[in-house]
Amino acid sequence: MKILVVCQYFYPEQFRVNDVCFELATMGHEVTVLAGLPNYPSGVVSREYRWGRRRCETVNGVRIVRAPLIGRGQGAFRLAINYVTFALSSTIRAAFLERDFDVIFVYQLSPITMAFPALFLRRLAAKPVLLYCQDLWPESIVAGGIARQSIAYKLVLGMSRWIYSRVDRIAISSRMFDEYFRGIIGYEGDITYLPVYADDVLGDVQAKADDSGTTDVLFAGNIGELQSVETIVMAARELKERNDIRWHIVGDGSARQRCESTARGMGLDTVIFHGHHHASDMPAFYSMADALLVTLKADEVLSYTLPFKVQSYMATGKPIIGAINGETRMVIEEAQCGLCCDAEDHAGLAAIVKEFADNRGRYLDCGANARAYYNVHFRKTDFMERLVRLLSESQEGVR
Repeated sequence: MKILVVCQYFYPEQFRVNDVCFELATMGHEVTVLAGLPNYPSGVVSREYRWGRRRCETVNGVRIVRAPLIGRGQGAFRLAINYVTFALSSTIRAAFLERDFDVIFVYQLSPITMAFPALFLRRLAAKPVLLYCQDLWPESIVAGGIARQSIAYKLVLGMSRWIYSRVDRIAISSRMFDEYFRGIIGYEGDITYLPVYADDVLGDVQAKADDSGTTDVLFAGNIGELQSVETIVMAARELKERNDIRWHIVGDGSARQRCESTARGMGLDTVIFHGHHHASDMPAFYSMADALLVTLKADEVLSYTLPFKVQSYMATGKPIIGAINGETRMVIEEAQCGLCCDAEDHAGLAAIVKEFADNRGRYLDCGANARAYYNVHFRKTDFMERLVRLLSESQEGVR
């Protein structure tokens, strides 16, 4: 197939869409990506892409066409300008693309406006559009602080309904997105659940070698406002006297300094911040853990999502302990691979970590259950096969 992929973000920016497109090319498909100028996460357009340079290039067999934009910078206003400039310039750029592709694939992160050039080409070239929703709009702007009662929210809701209603097919990364699309957006077409995959290299994680009687629990990933790592720190305070329970936090982010300072101020010697590490280092960290932690803020929007770390955790074959609501909790409980309490409930998290530490024999099957669930739902080969099938069905006009 000849596939046109539309996504505001692409290589050298680090997003899963890169690997998806490179894999499609490896499978023999002819892939063109319409993307913006690289500026994430710094907010500044990379030097080598300024002044009209590298507007077209080929990487790993994928042809990349760049549309100009203003870097996302800092603050909500600058981010809005970033979104609008890509939506406009990419739609104009789309008018000059060759129209011999078979299907248009929108890899929809934030913002929803990145779908505009796809809808323009759908009308101009009569090509089908498959939209893969990773971020719900307008709910994503609610998570950013916009009230549902505001005019801005209502305008974006109307725009989102208009965009979603005009694609030929939708794939979703979380099952709970289906409820939102049917109830809030009013979408009546086909919706297919297509969860994001995890790399199988994590399957090389070993069982914990140190059997000194300690229980090591580990959080890995972004330490931002939404991840609620404070819940882990406060749970550790609840179990401050339990020197046999160690809390490892691997990663970096906007909330790391605050969390680390809080732990230090409370004298929590059992909470260890390891900082940012390359992906190649992670199997060693996972190998030293007895269980893996996932936390999010108690937010309705976030409850719809399935953080990518959950797929990665399952690939390691380790039990998962979560202070989490919604889709993620449903997956953990369905897989029977760990213990959960409510999001932001630090006392509840302390209680289930204590239960795990004191009765580890009860949870011996959780790691194997996690890996088994991964093998059924989150393997890369299965994802690619299903994606190609969806693209082919969209090309044939199957709804």
